[in-house]
Amino acid sequence: MCFAVAKAYSQQVTGVWKTVDEETGIVKSHVEIYEKNGSFYGKVLKVLDPDAPAKPLCVNCEGDLKDAPIEGLEIIKNLKKKGSSYKDGTIMDPENGKVYDCKIWVNEDNPDLLMVRGYIMFLYRTQTWERLK
Repeated sequence: MCFAVAKAYSQQVTGVWKTVDEETGIVKSHVEIYEKNGSFYGKVLKVLDPDAPAKPLCVNCEGDLKDAPIEGLEIIKNLKKKGSSYKDGTIMDPENGKVYDCKIWVNEDNPDLLMVRGYIMFLYRTQTWERLK
């Protein structure tokens, strides 16, 4: 029974994830994904990118988020669970301030990997985030 509970928990999207640069393999940040009022959100807990300033700001964001601290910034909003994935929400890239439609799902072969897809119409990019243990 403990194994079944552990397996079910390990396939949850909630928790803290490491974002990893696909080209360099450098861990860029820690993002916490959590549930609030039946939807799922993600906020940047810590920026780890060695090239980032000591207090990184969202300089390319617009409106109220212009120059907001990236640490604490909610970058994933309003995802809804649909089957084994979470979608119909948005993700914001704090490096360029752009907002994209978003879909996330746990990798079926490795529940410690989260697939994070940002897209506009049929153009998309998928990142793999790693569960922080």
